[in-house]
Amino acid sequence: MSHEKLQSHSSSNTLLSIEDLRVEYVLSEVLRVKAVNKVSLNVYKGEVLGIVGESGCGKSTLAYSILRLVPPPGRIVGGRIIYYGWNPPKDITSIPEREIRKYRWREVSLIAQAAQSTLNPIMRIGEHFIDTAFAHGEKNKERIIETAKKLLNYVMLDEGILDRYPHELSGGMKQRVIIALSLLLNPKLLILDEPTSALDLITQKCILNMLNRLKQELNLTMIFITHDLSILAEIATRIAVMYAGKIVEIAPVDNIFYDPKHPYTIGLINAIPSIVGDVHKVKSIPGIVPDLISPPPGCLFANRCPYASDICKKVDPPLKDLGGGRYVACHRYD
Repeated sequence: MSHEKLQSHSSSNTLLSIEDLRVEYVLSEVLRVKAVNKVSLNVYKGEVLGIVGESGCGKSTLAYSILRLVPPPGRIVGGRIIYYGWNPPKDITSIPEREIRKYRWREVSLIAQAAQSTLNPIMRIGEHFIDTAFAHGEKNKERIIETAKKLLNYVMLDEGILDRYPHELSGGMKQRVIIALSLLLNPKLLILDEPTSALDLITQKCILNMLNRLKQELNLTMIFITHDLSILAEIATRIAVMYAGKIVEIAPVDNIFYDPKHPYTIGLINAIPSIVGDVHKVKSIPGIVPDLISPPPGCLFANRCPYASDICKKVDPPLKDLGGGRYVACHRYD
């Protein structure tokens, strides 16, 4: 499917556009893991785009690709990532390193998995803000601290936190510090990779409520990455479902939950336990993810799909436009 057909919104509303992106982990001259395989996806201004899928589907690799931070032996081998926050727009995969430094944190900021554990235990929280700003060219220490105080208030923390060490804070407090740090240079896009996975349910709820408020007050655009589809019901505007390095469905959040089109999406929904229903009705998805070093022909979900037919095992389904901002990669979606 051509990338132009993914433009369901006007181009002026597009902040980031991923076009046929391919990322591989090169294990040897002949062994390459196709972690992200021909992914096309738009991010629109002011939305919260949820990206969901099981572990190993390529979600985090996609996030790191947007910042051109794929860890070795991974590398971007094809496609483009167009950032429209600059005029003229630029392809992030090909700009020089000096421009990448202006792009990271200032334009797009990333909160990585278990980010709270990355705080330096021998540095006070205030020093983290100062070091981060200094690394990106800001040198006015007083202005940095004033900005840090405002951001800590945004995330419901007292400015006295600046004088404390990470070990003096709870997990939820550290996560909020990381969120404040990510907003220090006023980025247009915030990428959150499993930001609530290490937190208890009550703290998760607090973080989600806070992110919803920040989105409204700061007009943030977010990409929220998770393996837990139920979390996205509380925060996402649209959801992209990933499986084995590919996007298999894109739709507004209500359509995903009330009218899913891809069998994998249906499987993820059936795996969510109900707080009022019979927990024994929760179903796991049978089978295993195919080998991404030498993936089989056809649909990569075919070996686990109850609806698979002969064509599914032979022809890789394209991402089809169903109208209304809905896309699905399935021969038998109807």
